[in-house]
Amino acid sequence: MGAATSESLQGTGYVQHEYVATGTATSYRAVGGLPGDGRWTFVPDTTAAYRTRVLIRRPASPARFSGTVVVEWLNVSGGVDADPEYASLREELLRQGDVWVGVSAQKIGVSGGPVLVSVPGTSSVTGKGLVAIAPARYGSLVHPGDGYSFDMYTQVARAIRAGGPAMGGLKPTRVLAAGESQSAIALTTYINGVQPLTHAFDGFFVHSRASVPLPLVGPGQYADLSSAITGLKPTILRTDTDVPTLDIQAESDVTGVLDSVAARQPDTSRFRLWEVAGTSHADVHLLGSTTSSIDCGVPINNGPMHLVAKGALAALVTWVRTGTTPPVAPRLEVTSGSSPHVQRDGDGIALGGIRTPPVDVPVEVLSGVPGPNPALLCLLLGSTTPLPAARIAALYPSRSLYLQRYAADSTRTIRAGFVLAADRPALLAFADPSKVPA
Repeated sequence: MGAATSESLQGTGYVQHEYVATGTATSYRAVGGLPGDGRWTFVPDTTAAYRTRVLIRRPASPARFSGTVVVEWLNVSGGVDADPEYASLREELLRQGDVWVGVSAQKIGVSGGPVLVSVPGTSSVTGKGLVAIAPARYGSLVHPGDGYSFDMYTQVARAIRAGGPAMGGLKPTRVLAAGESQSAIALTTYINGVQPLTHAFDGFFVHSRASVPLPLVGPGQYADLSSAITGLKPTILRTDTDVPTLDIQAESDVTGVLDSVAARQPDTSRFRLWEVAGTSHADVHLLGSTTSSIDCGVPINNGPMHLVAKGALAALVTWVRTGTTPPVAPRLEVTSGSSPHVQRDGDGIALGGIRTPPVDVPVEVLSGVPGPNPALLCLLLGSTTPLPAARIAALYPSRSLYLQRYAADSTRTIRAGFVLAADRPALLAFADPSKVPA
């Protein structure tokens, strides 16, 4: 698994098992194109055999199981299967007793292929695929191409819903689809074209999508995300879905490379959009120990995006379980015109959007604006810039006042429903009184 921190479930009451998922998958073709309203018509096209990898992390005791399963479409932008959604949601999944399932849905993760984003220290595995990385373990895997990924994902979800040995006898009540970045872009295609045919998921957690979908491709082909971003038209998520969708976007997603502002849409009884000020597509939390080896010309974003993501997941589960809709979030304020950008205050902090204490009680500027390094990875990592000492002194006459204001803003954020009460200690840990004059 391409993760900054290797997963250890020791002492958590969870177990991890790895399985082969095998079958015959169907590809799709679009009738009438891919209109921007998302109301696509897909029909089955060709079929092909597949053997792919599925990873399951679940409570060892059935008594701990919440009934919720989160099925993550593993991300391959770094040239290897990665689980960024799990990295963001881990604490909430484990404390609730949810099951997490990671699906090697795309060809690059299984068979290898082009690397979209190069991460330092990963060259020994990136672009090779599981088959080449560990042939003794994965040599039997076969991926017929990304056109079949959507049905492979559906088949895994259906097998999980049925319970059985892979689930240790656990029978899910709710099966949610989740994906971040390229995987969220794949979920755009799934929601608009596949879910109306399969009804395989009870809800969708879409995290940091672009304004465009993942394209349908022919047998043996990879989905070319770079060409999609530059060549496909923006599309919203269809508004006649039968299940809830929560779309959470970092500040850098909105007007940066992913340009999600071009696919903004109003909230409905089945859709919520959360845009989070002071956050970036990837950040210190997601990159972990690899942060020190990345030079973007400025320190990368160190915002609490993962804390809002956990709040979003909890809100989606409640929505699916009870019908109670999540809070409506203000949009980030952006300029009008052909090249919109996020509007900012005098300190350079984004206006609007979901606010958190590091943004509203700042000692540094958390931003989606990247540093000077033009590498694609750096364009996704935003920045963290200390406020001048004089500005901090003007904002906070004392450390105690700073901490008082920070704690009050933490309470406001939690009461608004954007961060969980269980994550209050983690939110308070972002405070840095050392930067305030004593």
